[in-house]
Amino acid sequence: MKIIQENTLLTPDDTHRLIGQIADRLVADITRPDLRAVVGIRRGGALVAEALHARLQERLGVELPLGHLDISFYRDDLETIGPNPVVGGTDLQFDIDGKRIILVDDVLQSGRTIRAALNALFEFGRPEIVDLAVLVDRKQRQLPIQPTYRGLELETGEREVIKLIKTGEAAMSVAHRFMGDE
Repeated sequence: MKIIQENTLLTPDDTHRLIGQIADRLVADITRPDLRAVVGIRRGGALVAEALHARLQERLGVELPLGHLDISFYRDDLETIGPNPVVGGTDLQFDIDGKRIILVDDVLQSGRTIRAALNALFEFGRPEIVDLAVLVDRKQRQLPIQPTYRGLELETGEREVIKLIKTGEAAMSVAHRFMGDE
């Protein structure tokens, strides 16, 4: 399949605003910032996590641990993505036991990426709680996984793709792509 049409769903300003709204909702719910840590799922979720992490630290006035999680080898669709998956590496330089993790992804669709991320995360310890924050929720679940925090909820068809695009040093936009046969 190839892209037959692409529209900008979220401009960099829109994306920045939504991440700020997610941060505001998180700040309202955080009672123990000393137990919180932000973990982004590579690749797009890591970008969103970095921006969310900065906003949370600014609003809370405390240092929060930030980590990145690579789920390549935890996926259940490894055979469909080819023999050479892009591996970004996991970077969790803090103990997650007893932490209240904010797991961050860019787009939530089937729930399979989140399932893989939870499996990978629990290889490193046992957090007290895991909250899921996503920039875009596509509402097409194959697994019973729901975000705790979401920026935008959007219903899409199976030939539509939502893609986070890094547009600058700290800027991101979100594209809405319509796919068709060649």
